[in-house]
Amino acid sequence: MKGWRLGRTNYLQSLPGARHRPLTRKPVWIIAVVSLITMFVIGAYMFPHHSKAACYMFSSRGCKGITDWLPPSPREFSDDEIAARVVLREILSSPRVIKKTSKIAFMFSLITMFVIGAYMFPHHSKAACYMFSSRGCKGITDWLPPSPREFSDDEIAARVVLREILSSPRVIKKTSKIAFMFLTPGTLPFEKLWDLFFQGHEGKFSVYVHASKDTPVHTSRYFLNREIRSDEVVWGRISMIDAERRLLTSALRDPENQQFVLLSDSCAPLRSFEYMYNYMLYSNVSYVDCFIDPGPHGTGRHMDHMLPEIPKEDFRKGAQWFSMKRQHAVVTMADSLYYSKFRDYCGPGIESNKNCIADEHYLPTFFYMLDPGGIANWTVTSVDWSEKQWHPKTYMPEDVTLELLKNLTSIDAVSRGTTEGTGEETWTHCMWNGIKRPCYLFARKFHADTLDKLIELFSNYTSIA
Repeated sequence: MKGWRLGRTNYLQSLPGARHRPLTRKPVWIIAVVSLITMFVIGAYMFPHHSKAACYMFSSRGCKGITDWLPPSPREFSDDEIAARVVLREILSSPRVIKKTSKIAFMFSLITMFVIGAYMFPHHSKAACYMFSSRGCKGITDWLPPSPREFSDDEIAARVVLREILSSPRVIKKTSKIAFMFLTPGTLPFEKLWDLFFQGHEGKFSVYVHASKDTPVHTSRYFLNREIRSDEVVWGRISMIDAERRLLTSALRDPENQQFVLLSDSCAPLRSFEYMYNYMLYSNVSYVDCFIDPGPHGTGRHMDHMLPEIPKEDFRKGAQWFSMKRQHAVVTMADSLYYSKFRDYCGPGIESNKNCIADEHYLPTFFYMLDPGGIANWTVTSVDWSEKQWHPKTYMPEDVTLELLKNLTSIDAVSRGTTEGTGEETWTHCMWNGIKRPCYLFARKFHADTLDKLIELFSNYTSIA
């Protein structure tokens, strides 16, 4: 018997069974032809020829004969549908958290429930009140808050959903990004400046452009193909809020976007990207401007039709240029109840002679009512109202100096005035996580002709600590 040894080449011939049959050649040409036909049909469906005569290559009935068996083309979703899907996806992606209730929390809850129960369902005998106060029931009711009004089903549902979103933990990772959302009528005049700002920080930001009138002409690669579906925007109308919501919806589609900044076409950066990134991403609040103005252009703009959901005492004012964390962006998109009040009743001349400006009141009022402790009550975008006009001061080329930019970056308090005509102003220090710091990361309104000056000074003023 011959033994097996390494290098023997004819051993396969002695092995039985179908497993060891010689390999056969596959019909590669058939697969190639089928693939080409499939690609051609798909391409013809997605990019149809303008002439219907091309359809008769496949069917004697022309295009109708082909479209009968092709799947229907997917329809384009509306803004409301897109927003709803983004919010629902965000909620469903949140991890489920099961917590253990401690004994202290349990006892505190029991005591709280007892006090609230005693307040809402008082004992018929006033003698029970003397357990807590020598003045009886009057002694207790003096320090108890007034009984709140009963919320409607819509209000209860809205607050439950919003509370659920706000309670989700914020997750900051190395891949977390800041969404820069530009609201502009057309071409952005400062793209070259923003290009300098973004350079070297790819992967830490994303850009979205809402161009309400004209298609922008881009000079920076960071803005190419970044336009979203846009619509007409009218100053003072709800269309301004609608544009902001479209930007938020588009930016929320990227789960890595954790901060959302609204900017105009006249905005310029005041700090380096690293400074701005750390300032916003690691802040424990969102930067939404919010204050009370008891004058005719503040609380005086409140409409009676907004009641009872939006009480007059909760009506607030603020600049529209915000920087908000992801939870607040989702909350804004989830809201329909309070938004509808501003959509229907906030606008120039809707009620009497009141000129309610939706973008100055919606978000400040909304967050004051739903999460007052979650916002800073000031904006990170500087603007000069010293001229006391309807619109802020516009910086011209002769205004732009290193001294001006240094002054803007050194401001560490914000002033609040009223439209009552008293001339009184109050000042509030800007606090970042409990530490006093400069207020502003961006500034407006810069005229388009200031571009060269800003680029020339960019490296000097953005390096200021």
